[in-house]
Amino acid sequence: MPFTVKALQKTGPDQPYKVAEIQRRDPRPTDVVIDIKAAGICHSDIHTIRNEWGEAHFPLTVGHEIAGVVSAVGDQVTKYTVGDRVGVGCMVDSCGECEQCLAGQEQDCLNGSVGTYNVKDVDGTITQGGYSQKVVVDERFVCRIPDGLDFDVAAPLLCAGITTYAPLARWGVGEGKKVAVLGLGGLGHMGVQLAAAMGAEVTVLSRSRKKEQLAIDLGATRMLPTTEDGFYEEHRGEFDLILNTISADIPVDSYLRLLKPHGVMAVVGLPPAAQPLHFGALIGGGKVLAGSNIGGIAETQEMLDFCAEHGIGAQIEVIGVDEVDATYDRVVNGEVYFRAVIDTATFEDAPVGV
Repeated sequence: MPFTVKALQKTGPDQPYKVAEIQRRDPRPTDVVIDIKAAGICHSDIHTIRNEWGEAHFPLTVGHEIAGVVSAVGDQVTKYTVGDRVGVGCMVDSCGECEQCLAGQEQDCLNGSVGTYNVKDVDGTITQGGYSQKVVVDERFVCRIPDGLDFDVAAPLLCAGITTYAPLARWGVGEGKKVAVLGLGGLGHMGVQLAAAMGAEVTVLSRSRKKEQLAIDLGATRMLPTTEDGFYEEHRGEFDLILNTISADIPVDSYLRLLKPHGVMAVVGLPPAAQPLHFGALIGGGKVLAGSNIGGIAETQEMLDFCAEHGIGAQIEVIGVDEVDATYDRVVNGEVYFRAVIDTATFEDAPVGV
């Protein structure tokens, strides 16, 4: 039977979060019920809940960085048993039959993958995310969290981790490669750790040296301030790959000059406005401007295993359910280093309606 759980819910973009009871579906034969231990806050949550990416389906619970423990399984589940440590990211379903799904690229499902929140599920309801005590998900979209990763540092890997891992893996980052990470925020700090663990020489590009020691602690060899006079000419042709993690306007042509011939700028940040580009900046040197959007379930599991092997986790601060609204403002202001994670145990004593 369907069951209710506590969750953080907004009834409109300008309304505060309140603890509410939401309904989770009656588990199907292939479903896994997960007791959520930690839920990461992604900037996508903020964009969605504030109607910055279009009209959201209110009332709404967001959250697609979910880590927890299996508490029940359907009678056809084969991958997981009660007590397993698991995680859920940005998707909870796809058609499973199209060319992309069969290739392990469920995020590009030709019939439309089902997001973890704010989209129509296969039963016609609107999906509700991980700022909650429990979630019910088909086993195909559940990943195993290795024992070496704590829940709170693992949760952001389900979005920020795979978002940065996928383009680094796709474009062959490894020994002998020079990688520039543009921006040192929630995504950028993961990109630095992952690229360094892959064996690359990593440089962080930022407007100032404010986070220089943090960048070095994460595995970068240096931080370069992009605002210095002559920056683009001085560093012309240095990098094999630029991982662009920022969601702000940038001089795209100028950054492309920093690439070696046949180098790649992989874009994972999403500015609200269109960015100017002259094709000559690509044609000269045969450079590549590529987008990337998370990864498939198999690659997400690969990323989690890689992080456990190399001791990589998100740099986090843990908050309670009553701190989320204030934390959103701090995320937008760049005051969270580098991800905020909700301790879902704080739901237990949180009264409904407050």
